[in-house]
Amino acid sequence: MAQRVNEIADRFVEEYAAADPVTATMFGIAGHDDRLTDYSPAGHEARAQIARKALRAMLDAQPVDNGERSAKAVFTERVGLEVQIHDAGLPLASLNVIESPVQNIRMVFDVMPAQTAADWAVIAQRLAGVPEALAGVRASLLVAAERGQISALRQVIKVAEQADAWAGPGTDTGFFTKFVAAADGVDGAPLAQLRQGAHAAERAYAALAEFLRAELMPDAPAKDAVGEQTYRLWSRYFTGADLDLREAYDWGWTEFARLEAEMVAVAARIAPGASLTEAAAVLDADPRYRLHGQAELRAWLQQVSDEALESLRDKHFEIPDELMELECAIAPPGGVVGAYYIGPTADFSRPGRMTWSVEPDKEEFATWREVSTVYHEGVPGHHLQIATAVHEADSLNTYQRLMSFTSGHGEGWALYAERLMQELGYLDDDGDLFGMLSQQLFRAARVVVDIGMHLEWEIPAGTDFHEGERWTPDLGLEFLLTRTLEDEATARDEIDRYLGWPGQAPAYKIGERLWLTAREEARARAGASFDVKDFHTRALRLGGMGLDTMREQLAAME
Repeated sequence: MAQRVNEIADRFVEEYAAADPVTATMFGIAGHDDRLTDYSPAGHEARAQIARKALRAMLDAQPVDNGERSAKAVFTERVGLEVQIHDAGLPLASLNVIESPVQNIRMVFDVMPAQTAADWAVIAQRLAGVPEALAGVRASLLVAAERGQISALRQVIKVAEQADAWAGPGTDTGFFTKFVAAADGVDGAPLAQLRQGAHAAERAYAALAEFLRAELMPDAPAKDAVGEQTYRLWSRYFTGADLDLREAYDWGWTEFARLEAEMVAVAARIAPGASLTEAAAVLDADPRYRLHGQAELRAWLQQVSDEALESLRDKHFEIPDELMELECAIAPPGGVVGAYYIGPTADFSRPGRMTWSVEPDKEEFATWREVSTVYHEGVPGHHLQIATAVHEADSLNTYQRLMSFTSGHGEGWALYAERLMQELGYLDDDGDLFGMLSQQLFRAARVVVDIGMHLEWEIPAGTDFHEGERWTPDLGLEFLLTRTLEDEATARDEIDRYLGWPGQAPAYKIGERLWLTAREEARARAGASFDVKDFHTRALRLGGMGLDTMREQLAAME
């Protein structure tokens, strides 16, 4: 007898969370916080077997209603791609500067409860597992290397530097030592256990850095581009759409030129005759937009976030009480520069949190550069989208609520949310508008740079940038530095990110494009009765999914 769709999905989450405790914690699935994931070849294969079993069962399942039909479409598309990626050997070789086991092992401690002695006891158990988890990472990297799958030299070098930063240059200077120093109310043997675990974790990260340099670096390929076959697989994974990459590349250039012209018009109002860079300098110097110190930045982020939640609620969006708490934080040093969001736990005991990762010694910040990012990471962006799905326990299975995030859908919505805030009148200030447009321009640049570098395509005529040459990492960096407003540290981090995480960066703008398309398709179907608030509510309550699946499900709802 075939199983029910939601039963299969719920069982998959239960089994997968047990096999991947780091992912479980990140997605707010309780019961696994005392362990770390087995990143060895055996661990990867065990998770692939769980996915294969669930996928076979789901393909045989017969949906009984529209909700189950949607759930089946989401699950088979997402988990099917997970299996393809495993079969291509990519998880074993996973090593990049932003989203690989090396970062996840450290980052999971950022989202663990750390208020009570009991919380710290759980942390101590997980902390003790860091050396074994990193040993599993090394084992998988070696197996992948034997198959000829090694991340590019750039990624190996940069990840080794990250591991060194978290290990610390000397005694009591590493991330984990500083982390456990905050264990208020813990003393005696429990405190000694925490300190011992912290030192062991730091030694393990130092050993990992040495391993990467000694054993992986000599054979790591100097070429960064992954080529079309691998790029297409990752592009489908990150967007949930079977893209025409050439069309997407050409559209990226058109969108970049459109946004650049829009920014020039706003710059003329800020400082007549000024270039984009000069207009940005005028805004940076304006006391109205300046913050001093990371504590002041965090407080300002929290204020803007809280104000957005209060003012958007009921008027423009349906926001349940459980979503009204959203924390803002500054990330520990060592990672790449940028902002990111982590969703709430299933019971909302851990609220959603958006975190800013800044250069350790940076103390001056300009609010005009950050306003739209608050909307992107918070409300109406990631927090509204992801936490709404978590809240939909009555209509979505556990997989849809907690594990079906897709970059094209999620990041596309968050970028759409930035532009939506202009439509709703929240960016009437030219400085804040200029900041939002600069982020839009930057995401359009990602489309052409990411696709261009990995496929080594030619830069077209009419772009006023090295026309006729083929993309290289150096040209990618030059483009970000000369044609966007990103500072050098951010631009360098971005190039490293694109080259190690192929296909993810374009998902923002491509996703926004498809969200806008879906809205206009819904408007055309509904005619005069179209209500944008209702469209947003229905779309967000569907949960995360691939972009092609989203358009199909929205059309089916009409």
